[in-house]
Amino acid sequence: MAETSEPVLRWRVRRDLLVMKIVAALAFAVLTVLTLGDPRGAILAGAASAVLTVLAVRDVLAPVRLTADGEGLIVVRGFAGSERVPWRSVERIRVDTRTRFTSRTELLEIDTGEGIHLLSRFDLGVPCRQVADELRSFRTGS
Repeated sequence: MAETSEPVLRWRVRRDLLVMKIVAALAFAVLTVLTLGDPRGAILAGAASAVLTVLAVRDVLAPVRLTADGEGLIVVRGFAGSERVPWRSVERIRVDTRTRFTSRTELLEIDTGEGIHLLSRFDLGVPCRQVADELRSFRTGS
């Protein structure tokens, strides 16, 4: 039986961001130990270390946040799970842009009718508009 290889697109967390999270988590862990005499400082540094560690673990367990193939999408869901979304269930792909205090945020929005999947540039490793354009052209085959 011959296998056909169809194109697959993948977007993942950039490795340099993962490394930065790990380094920052370690730095905050050291700071926690160094500030044990100051309970507030130790709690804040410890909390920062814990949050960054959780985010880094998620990036290690689920580095690929979005995959597209001929059947549809696989989108990360929850901490490190994933969900298969057939193309027929995708109602809309768009980029939601918000500006607040001179800071601009973009989120890729994949609307399935039953739910909305939101992914940021940090999840995808590239600008959201680029991913939206690639998904639209991949879906239509143009």
